[in-house]
Amino acid sequence: MSEASQAGEGTGTAPASVRSVPLSRGLSTKLLLLTIVFVLLAEVLIFLPWIASYRLSWLKERLSTAAAVSIVLVQGESTSLSRTAQNDVLMAIGAKAIAVRDGGVSRLLVVADMPPQVDEHIDLASVGMVKGMTGALDTLFFGGDRMLRVFGPVGDSDKEFELIMPDYSLRKAMLIYSRNVAFVSLLISLFTAMLVYAAIDLIMIGPIRTMTRSMLSFSEAPDDPGRIIHPADRSDEIGVAERELSQMQERLQKMLSEQKHLADLGLAVSKINHDMRNILASAQLISDRLRLVKDPTVQVFAPKLLRALDRAVSYSEGVLHYGRTQEPPPSRRRVRLRQLVEDVHGLLDIDEGIEFINAVEAAFEVDADSDQLFRVLTNLCRNSVQAMAADTESAVVRRLAVSAERMGSVSRVTVTDTGPGLPPKARENLFAAFRGSARSGGTGLGLAIAHELIRAHGGTVELVESIGGRTTFAVTIPDQPVRLDQARGSLRRPA
Repeated sequence: MSEASQAGEGTGTAPASVRSVPLSRGLSTKLLLLTIVFVLLAEVLIFLPWIASYRLSWLKERLSTAAAVSIVLVQGESTSLSRTAQNDVLMAIGAKAIAVRDGGVSRLLVVADMPPQVDEHIDLASVGMVKGMTGALDTLFFGGDRMLRVFGPVGDSDKEFELIMPDYSLRKAMLIYSRNVAFVSLLISLFTAMLVYAAIDLIMIGPIRTMTRSMLSFSEAPDDPGRIIHPADRSDEIGVAERELSQMQERLQKMLSEQKHLADLGLAVSKINHDMRNILASAQLISDRLRLVKDPTVQVFAPKLLRALDRAVSYSEGVLHYGRTQEPPPSRRRVRLRQLVEDVHGLLDIDEGIEFINAVEAAFEVDADSDQLFRVLTNLCRNSVQAMAADTESAVVRRLAVSAERMGSVSRVTVTDTGPGLPPKARENLFAAFRGSARSGGTGLGLAIAHELIRAHGGTVELVESIGGRTTFAVTIPDQPVRLDQARGSLRRPA
């Protein structure tokens, strides 16, 4: 393997032969050649009736000349012509004999060496288009040594004139005519191809070449805004393609910028979490000693503190492993939702003016991963609290309510707040990281994380409504499907 090919494979860039198209294989050259070929094909189709018409015209011209001579001879005595004169007349016409038929009687007027046989009889009065074209091709390709009998009326005369002649002169004249037609056709093809090429190159090939160069240039440095194509003000398909390409390059550039930002952020967060995990582990060891304190208040808050620290350590480890794996698949169990909502309430930094309502029934159960569902509800509730915390008027109602209902095998958890509602930009980019934040300085990661976790459960997170004074999110989680073989096995077991 050559060094150039190894370099191409190592860097992921296309070789120069792929990125630059030679002139011999370009669209312009193909268009020019195809135009020449198509015009020549059209000329060939037109040539057939042309050559047939030329053949008939040539034969009619010779027959007309023979008719003029015949009329002179009929009025006089053909025998009065010497043999030399007869040969001169026949040589001028290119014939062997001239005859006239009048009233069903044929009369031989002038004759030289009478051929032993006639190879083809041509009635000029009954030659059609198809027969004329086949006869012309036959003469052109296979003629030259045949004897023809050409006959038919001439003008308004009631006489029929006949002419016996070889087809050598006819074929020679047809070859010269064909050569001239081919030369003119080639000139027309080149001229037409150049005009068509110039027009199409200006209208289509040129813009396509510009788009191709833009794509190649953009692929070399997609982060450079100067390499985005500037679409022309056109309303045809090329204009639409240029505008779509420009928008696609802008979206791709924006996405690459966000990906780079995410990569940098992930590296920074991983470094921070590496040290934070050690700090949280130390806090865990210290918090374990709180269980030994006999104070009732400490005994009430110590379990909540320990659960919070356990979750914090778990999240820190998940962040450190995020670069290598995705979110782990949910470990689903039957979870008492009311207790989980109480744990969420205990971790929220809620002002005294914000009312929290846990409207979930005590017996309500949901089939989900408790840690992941806790993260989802924490993100949704924290967003609501932060939105309502901006309201400083004491008369404004600030309430956060969590409720749940079951519809068959589907659990639906609703988070409703009385905040100001989501702005239009947040609603348009609801679950997009760094774009769906409802407050200044926010990252929008909470909803993105919630959407990813619930989707892993086979459910959905949706914004039911968002108006001033009421914003509702609904989390829908279907129960795990029951495998038929396990269900049958459980029914067969004795009680």
